[in-house]
Amino acid sequence: MWKHFGESIILTIIGLVIAYLWAEHMHPGSGLFSLFIVFVLSVLEISLSFDNAVVNAMKLEHMSDKWRHRFLTWGIAIAVFGMRFLFPVLIVSLFANVSMLNVAKMAVYNADKYAHYLHETHAPIVAFGGAFLMMLFLHYFFNEQKKIHWIKFIEEKLCHAGHIYGLETVITLISICLVQQHVAESHRLQVVLSGIGGVVLYLLIDGISKFLEAKEAERTAKLVNSCARTGGFVSFMYLELIDASFSLDGVLGAFALSKDIIIISIGLAIGAIFVRSLTILLVEEGTLKQFRYLEHGAHWAIGALACLMFVSTFHEVPEVITGLLGLVFIVCAFISSVLYNRKQNQ
Repeated sequence: MWKHFGESIILTIIGLVIAYLWAEHMHPGSGLFSLFIVFVLSVLEISLSFDNAVVNAMKLEHMSDKWRHRFLTWGIAIAVFGMRFLFPVLIVSLFANVSMLNVAKMAVYNADKYAHYLHETHAPIVAFGGAFLMMLFLHYFFNEQKKIHWIKFIEEKLCHAGHIYGLETVITLISICLVQQHVAESHRLQVVLSGIGGVVLYLLIDGISKFLEAKEAERTAKLVNSCARTGGFVSFMYLELIDASFSLDGVLGAFALSKDIIIISIGLAIGAIFVRSLTILLVEEGTLKQFRYLEHGAHWAIGALACLMFVSTFHEVPEVITGLLGLVFIVCAFISSVLYNRKQNQ
């Protein structure tokens, strides 16, 4: 356990110390309460992102040890500073027409105003994440070559639907059109553009990945070496985008617990660090091979999260529902896998 979670535990201790000192500096006497908020936020992040760990593990199985290590080092920096602090600042800056420097200052020194701006940009943010995750969900099940099915009476039909090229894109775009009708008129264009952006980005990343896989199949040493380097980078960016989409709901929902961006960033970062360590554990222990339906459960959880993110563009969805629904799919898939293994061993 220390092999996989040792660094996470050390970084957690450092994060807790920084959170306590920051809270005491800003509001003397609030240090212990802020530590409690950090703990709650980290647990929230882990519960929301367990399915993310399973999906990441699927991709990491095909990556080299070097890129797995970079996923834990560079990836943590992107996840902590990029998605938990810089990305919300960038979004507020774009939609509120305020410079990023001023937004960053606002986030640290005028939390209420920053939270207000972030709330105003909630709909386009989750529309982007919902579209990206919906594409990921549909692409997994609309696969005519998929042989293993968990919920057979549904997944077999979805598998056959994969013969219709581009169907996942059509369904996602239709979903965006339906969702925008329920959004406030002032935000409709932003929601549509953000949703289309999520679709385009997924298609771009998926297209590049398939192109590199085709090149690698040519078996020449030069192309293999080139594609291994580039493919590792593309897979790394793909994982970061998945992580970003999963984290959107947590970042926005965290403001219900605290308005302090530093406390929020530390809490969510601790959760993200443990999720990444869990991902590496799943890969190195071969958990996905041992439990054949886990990735199915994770993708059903992704589909549920995508739908909830679309709904949250116009109606508030409690974080507890998002977290529990994903957990239910994972647990059910795990139990089904255990029952399957027992049946095979009899």
